[in-house]
Order: sequence, then C-alpha cells, then structure tokens
Amino acid sequence: MIYEKFAGEYAKAALFRGMAPEDIISLLSCLKPKMSRYRKNDLIINAGEKLESIGMVLSGEAAVSKENAAGNRVMMLLLKPGEIFGETVAFAGSPSWPATVQAQGNCEVMFIPKEKIVGECEKICPWHKSLIQNMLRIIAERAMMLNKKVEYLAMKSMRGKISAYLLEGYKKTGMTTYALPLKRNELAEFLNVSRPSMSREMSRMRDEGIIDFHRSTITIRDLAGLKKMLE
Repeated sequence: MIYEKFAGEYAKAALFRGMAPEDIISLLSCLKPKMSRYRKNDLIINAGEKLESIGMVLSGEAAVSKENAAGNRVMMLLLKPGEIFGETVAFAGSPSWPATVQAQGNCEVMFIPKEKIVGECEKICPWHKSLIQNMLRIIAERAMMLNKKVEYLAMKSMRGKISAYLLEGYKKTGMTTYALPLKRNELAEFLNVSRPSMSREMSRMRDEGIIDFHRSTITIRDLAGLKKMLE
C-alpha cells in the first residue's frame, strides 16, 4: 500500500500522536490523502493560492516564507518530516494561503482534505477523535511559536534577536551545547537579518567569550551575559 512507505514518519508526527503504526495506516486509508513529490526550489504552495487541505512533509524539508513590504523574503518556518502546514488556513473562512511553501530539496508531501478530518467517518474509525485533538494541540503550539517569532522581529538590535533565539534553544534542550535546527542562511532569514551581518555579530559574541560555535553546533559559554543582552 502506498501509505506504508512512510510508516516511520507517521509514528513521529504530532498529528498521529498516541496512535499505533497499523492504526495510522488504517486511518489514512479512510482519509485518502493525496501524495505529491517536489524537487529543490519547487513551489508547493504559492502565496494567494486556495488551500483546503492540510499538508504534511513526509521526506526532505520545506520552507514557509513571506515577503515583507520591501520585497525581501522572511522565513517563518522550516518544516521537517512529520510536520504540517495549512492547518489554520484550511479551516478559516477564506482559504487563501498567505505564505509560500517551497521545497528545500527533494521533498514529498501528503495533503489531507479538511473535510476528511472534521467530517463524519464512513468506517466509524475510532482514531478520528484523537486526530482532531492532536490537530487542536498543533494549532495551539503553532500559535505560541508564531508569537515568539513576532517577539524576535520586534527586537531592534541584531544581538538581541540572536541572543533570544539561542536562549530559546537552551530552554528547549536544557543544554548549553546543542545543534541549531536551522542552517546559517535559514537562521538569518528567520530573524530577518542579513547573513553576513549576523555572522559578524556572532563572531563578536564568540570573541567576547559569550558563545562558541562550530558549524551547526552552538555552545553558550556565558549564560548570564547572554541573558543580559535581552535587557
């Protein structure tokens, strides 16, 4: 069956939290999602398009971005396997998607029709209730994450933005050394700053003994000093 190919990714997905792999496969046969493949830089969804399905990345990565008033791209999210997009727009009164979703490399995406999620199940599938509960949890978590994104953008200094982001990673991992989930250019887009300027600022912070880094690994050497940069 086509759905069994990504059984491992389904089990990791927040949308299917609490479900056994065989139950997820059974649920998908009821939901009848559409499976699509994309190559690097292909547009999965373009800003302004109508979206009445929930998208889930199955392999590869996809970036969710918007253009600001100056025409510069601002990355909002980097979607990894098991993560979804379009959950708020699909159930809104106007299903026009406000952002662009673009494949960062070879990418496969599953689209689940919204009516299959909230509609009455023909097979009386017991997992629909869990699906809806998980969807509500994801929407709430996504709203909190976007609120944090607004906080980053509201900060005037680049150092403040960088410090806030690194401290957020420290809170999530509980460690002063951890791998950044974003590449350097992706982080610059996420914080809405230029990559060269961000790299220079991070180098200054390293020279001051506040942080250290090697490729995607960050080490916070002066936690108190990093926190002071937010004051």
